[in-house]
Amino acid sequence: MSGKDPKSNGKKKEVKKETGLGLSYKKDENFGEWYSEVVVSGEMIEYYDISGCYILRPWAMSIWEILQGFFNAEIKKMKIKNAYFPLFVSPAVLQKEKDHIEGFAPEVAWVTKSGESDLEVPIAIRPTSETVMYPYFSKWIRGHRDLPLRLNQWCNVVRWEFSNPTPFIRSREFLWQGHTAFATKEESDAEVLESLELYRRIYEEFLAVPVSKGKKSELEKFAGGLYTTTVEAFIPNTGRGIQGATSHCLGQSFAKIFEINFENEKGEKAMVWQNSWGFTTRTIGVMIMVHGDDKGLVLPPKVASTQVVVIPVPYKDANTQGIDDACATTVKELNEFGIRAEADLRDNYSPGWKYSHWEMKGVPLRIEIGPKDLANNQVRAVRCDNGAKTDIPVATLAEQVKDVLITIQQNLFDVAKQKRDACVQIVKTWDEFTVALVQKKLVLAPWCDEEIGDAFSCQLGFDFTFAIIAFCYDVEKDVKARTKGEMGAAKTLCSPFDQPELPEGTLCFASGKPAKKWTYWGRSY
Repeated sequence: MSGKDPKSNGKKKEVKKETGLGLSYKKDENFGEWYSEVVVSGEMIEYYDISGCYILRPWAMSIWEILQGFFNAEIKKMKIKNAYFPLFVSPAVLQKEKDHIEGFAPEVAWVTKSGESDLEVPIAIRPTSETVMYPYFSKWIRGHRDLPLRLNQWCNVVRWEFSNPTPFIRSREFLWQGHTAFATKEESDAEVLESLELYRRIYEEFLAVPVSKGKKSELEKFAGGLYTTTVEAFIPNTGRGIQGATSHCLGQSFAKIFEINFENEKGEKAMVWQNSWGFTTRTIGVMIMVHGDDKGLVLPPKVASTQVVVIPVPYKDANTQGIDDACATTVKELNEFGIRAEADLRDNYSPGWKYSHWEMKGVPLRIEIGPKDLANNQVRAVRCDNGAKTDIPVATLAEQVKDVLITIQQNLFDVAKQKRDACVQIVKTWDEFTVALVQKKLVLAPWCDEEIGDAFSCQLGFDFTFAIIAFCYDVEKDVKARTKGEMGAAKTLCSPFDQPELPEGTLCFASGKPAKKWTYWGRSY
C-alpha cells in the first residue's frame, strides 16, 4: 500500500486534505524540493519569518536530545565538563585573532541598537566560540596543574551572510561544541581522534549513515588551526559529499594570540596546545537525506522518539473496544520492555490515513491490530524501511519487536553503505576525474597534497616548505576553477585515514607530480 491516498469518508477527507498528507515531489526526480517538503510534512521543522532560521519541532528536537545524551555521557567519561559562555562578543576581542575571524567576517551579525538608541560600540553575535572563550582560558590557566582544561558548551552560533539556506544543512543559527587545552601536543592529538570516533559512532551507530574518517586539506581546514579531521558523508541522490562533523587541532596559534601560557613542571613558561570540536544539528539533515523516501522520513530506531506506533484496524461489527484495549496493552508491554511505543486511537481518522501519517513521520515499525489478529492472539508488524510485513504472536511480542528494530537499524546502515560504496570511483587521470564528476561519483584520486612540504621542511627550510605548500594550494584551487559550473566546483573532501595502497610512481591526477596519498574529491554541500 502506498499510504498516500487512503480512503476516508467526507469529514475525514476534508481533514486529510487540510493536513496535506503525501509528498508532491519524488526523491529521485527533484531532490531539493523533496527535501524541503519532507522536513515540513514530517514535522521536523517549521519555517520562520526570518530567512535561514527554522523552528526545530519536537520530532526533530527529540532526535537531537538522544544524540546529545549519548555525547554528553561519553565526554564526561573523558573528564570534559559543560560550561556556558555569553552569546555576545566585543569588537576588540573579535578582531584580536584577525586571521581566524577573517573567514567569518561576512557572516558576523551585529547588534547596533538598544531600543531606539544606537549602541556606542556595536556588539557581535558569536559566529564561533574561540574568541569568546580563550581570553578566559588565559585567565584560568597558570600552571601545569591547571591542565588539561576540557570544556564543552551546548550553545548556538549565528552566521548571517550566505546563500541557499537549507534546513539543518545550512542555516543562520545552529547548535554545537567543545574546546580544550593541553600541556602537550601528544595529548591534543589523542583527543582529536577520540572526539572524531564519537562522531563516527553518532553517524554509523545511531543515524545508520556510513562516513569516512580523514583529514582535511590545508585549504579546507579550520581557519587558524593546525589541522582538521572530519567524518565525511555522501548523498548518492545528488552526488555531493557533506562534512558530517569536525575535530580540530588548533595547535598553539590561539594560545599565542590570547596569551594562554602556563608554567610547566620544569618551571619554564610554555604555551598550551588546543583543540576544538563539535557536531551540529546538521546530523539530522544528513540522516533525512540518506534514508528518507517518497513516503516521507525513515528514522533509524535508535533515534526515533517513537519506535513503534500501534494502530487499531476495526472492521464492520468488530469489537472496537476489545481492539483498542489490545492496542493499549501492547503499548504498555513494549514500554515496559524499554521500547518507545504509542497507540494512535483517534477515532476521527481512518486506519489508512494513520498509516500515511506515521509513514510520513518515519516511525520505524507499525503494528496493526484487527479482529483477525485479536482472534489469533497476534499482531501484524510493518517495517518502514522496506514495507515487509510479519505476524507476531502476542506471547513473544516484546522480544520479537526488539529483534525487528535491531534488524531495521542494521539494514538502514547496510543499504546506505551499499549505495555510498557504489558511488565511489577510483580515478588516476584528469579525464577520468571529469567523467566521474558528471556521473555524480565520490572520487578517490591520487594527489600531491600539501604535506609534501612537511617531509622536507626540516632539511630544506621554511622557504622551500612554503613554496611547495603554495604549489599544492594552486593545484587544489586549479581543480576548483576548472570544475566550476552550475553544479558547483569540486574540491577535496578528505584524505581518508584508511589509505589504499599507493603504488610507487603513481602520479597526481591533476598536476602530474608524484602523488603522496589518496584523497576523496567531489562536489559538496
